[in-house]
Amino acid sequence: MPPTARPLRKLGFLTIGLFDEADPRRGHESTLEIIKLGERLGFDSAWVRHRHLQYGISSPVAVLAAASQRTRRIALGTAVIPLGWENPLRLAEDLATVDLLAGGRLNPGVSVGPPGHFDRVSNALYPDTADAEDFGHARAERLLDCLRGKPVTDFSGTEGFEVFSDRVQPHSPGLSRRVWYGAGSLRSARWAGEQGLNLLTSNVVRADDPDGPWDFAEIQRSLIRAFRAARPDGDAARVSQGLVVVPTDSATAEQRARYEEYAARRLPRTAQPQGPGRLLFAPDLVGPSEEIAERLRAHAAFREVDEVAFALPFTFGHEDYVQILTDMATKLGPALGWTPAG
Repeated sequence: MPPTARPLRKLGFLTIGLFDEADPRRGHESTLEIIKLGERLGFDSAWVRHRHLQYGISSPVAVLAAASQRTRRIALGTAVIPLGWENPLRLAEDLATVDLLAGGRLNPGVSVGPPGHFDRVSNALYPDTADAEDFGHARAERLLDCLRGKPVTDFSGTEGFEVFSDRVQPHSPGLSRRVWYGAGSLRSARWAGEQGLNLLTSNVVRADDPDGPWDFAEIQRSLIRAFRAARPDGDAARVSQGLVVVPTDSATAEQRARYEEYAARRLPRTAQPQGPGRLLFAPDLVGPSEEIAERLRAHAAFREVDEVAFALPFTFGHEDYVQILTDMATKLGPALGWTPAG
């Protein structure tokens, strides 16, 4: 198979952080232990997903604040925070605070668009302003302005015994350069490049052509190239790919069977675009590391990147994640040219 254009430089992983409603602390502690394991194994980054009104991490910034105090080196990211649920100014305060506590390791990933199931949650989320809220790219631009230290008010100075700033406090220099955008369409990829952001690509893209053919890898490659074409630094612009990858080198027979069954159940959705958003999913990659590495080296979009944040399957248990991460770090990563950090 043709080799990747460059050796894999940064290896990360992504978790949704599932928990049992009857014992949510246990699930959150499991996520923190997995992040600590990732650092010990030499991963460059650990990312958490964001889920509202579900049994996954609803407050990734809080979880990463805890993770920042249990780790010392690994980069900590969100993939992604949907800004339709957030006030950009308040989120900027939280992100800057955690970045300072983490020693400059936070990598906020964001996306825009209306909150999921907005018709069901709008009254609880925006009871008086739902019709007036802007869920487009302007919402992300407000967040970026706050993180970049632009004024958010025309007042600063002393009032009585209190001192006020005209920009978000605390300010964390460099944080705005570590913001990532989760783009699934050409328009969003170009916008992210124009804004000077980094690009997160996942196992989902938008199939803009209604007639096909629908080749996930080719569509994803077109997004990456459109993003880099919009940035002055071109090929040097950071892009991270996030496919679902499950190495089975040290898995038990029971684990391998369960992993393969999981991937098989999800495979039909990869054949054609799904739903009104015309979303096309990538097949999950399950098997020995050498086999997965060969498939990745032949993947048109993977050959464009030197950073990945492989997604862990949502529904597996703690010991499954330990096995998968260990194989990623000791087998798959080295097969792709990666060297553990630290």
